[in-house]
Amino acid sequence: MDLIQKTISDLKLDKKYAERLEHPERVIEFTFPLRRDDGSVIFLTGYRSQYNSALGPYKGGIRYHPGVNREEVVLLSKLMTFKNSLAGIPYGGGKGGVSFDPNKISRAEIERVSREYVRNLFQLIGPDLDIPAPDVNTDAEMMAWMVDEYNRLVSKFEFATFTGKPVEFGGLKGRDEATGRGAYFIMLRGFALHKVAKTAKVAIQGFGNVGMHLARILHENGYKVVAVSDSKGGIYNEKGLDVPKVMEIKKSGKIVQEYKDAKKISNEELIECDCDVLVPAALDNQIHKDNASKVKAKYIFEAANNPITAEADALLAKMGVEVFPDVLVNAGGVSASYLEWVQNRKGEIYDYDKVVKKLKEVMDRAFDITFAEKTKQNTYREAAYRASIKRLAAAMKYQF
Repeated sequence: MDLIQKTISDLKLDKKYAERLEHPERVIEFTFPLRRDDGSVIFLTGYRSQYNSALGPYKGGIRYHPGVNREEVVLLSKLMTFKNSLAGIPYGGGKGGVSFDPNKISRAEIERVSREYVRNLFQLIGPDLDIPAPDVNTDAEMMAWMVDEYNRLVSKFEFATFTGKPVEFGGLKGRDEATGRGAYFIMLRGFALHKVAKTAKVAIQGFGNVGMHLARILHENGYKVVAVSDSKGGIYNEKGLDVPKVMEIKKSGKIVQEYKDAKKISNEELIECDCDVLVPAALDNQIHKDNASKVKAKYIFEAANNPITAEADALLAKMGVEVFPDVLVNAGGVSASYLEWVQNRKGEIYDYDKVVKKLKEVMDRAFDITFAEKTKQNTYREAAYRASIKRLAAAMKYQF
């Protein structure tokens, strides 16, 4: 019995809710041609999973990665369903992507991919139906291309169809750092609850948008970040890294291992490094049955989606490691997307301080709801799912 079925059973809910939550409402798969800069043509496959709409329009990112497939986007849209419910925002769960390596094609070709993605989906997305956003290997500029293409196709301005846009094109101030800042707010609550001192050693796997901003915010607030990594490897210094210097190196187009005052380590070694707090902020399934027993951290905050396998999660629980789940920790991005969507719908412009304040309110509420379900017998993940499923079931009872 998986966690969803177990939670529904423990809550004594009708099994129809488990059956509804076990299947996506709609999955779209399509293949389209991409004309390369040299005139040649290749074919790419795109996906969009619209998992559950009990709480509102589907909401979830678009990722560009060779590993994108139907199974992945369905799973991630399922996770988005629970994340949005836990955050208390009026969205269902969605996720999409295109299977290719964006590092092997030009920026102009990526623009053509982005616009083609919208052409294949524009009748099935919209501000009241499905609202995509950036995800792995996608960014604000790509969302701007998608908005522009969507507006051309529907012959009106609908900036609220996409979130994560550039500020000058309907975007939200602070949206780029929102997932990292949201994770920081959850870490603060977890640290306070478990009496984790500022001297604790924090290791962050992944130095993309989420990991970089989180490392910066932790550093600015006096916390010691001892390890970070990108796709090429990592660095470790038990005395702490000069995070602004690492960011400067990364933003210059170099890898984090160009930073000199640290030991070079692999991504695998970062997972197993000497630290008190571990933050997986890269791809999924990074902690699994073969390395979970080697984790030294006492606290894990999942800033990435699904970074721990079910087998590893059970082992970590037996080891006494407190795992704060992705549906809670990385909900800052979609929470800020909600604020951007509201801003676009109302024709308002929110300042940065208001965004940070509102984001903290959402993350604190999600933490409080989760902790209210926490007992000595269950984990933070189980508590988060109990809170999320309660809200989903309350809405789904009006659907069938």
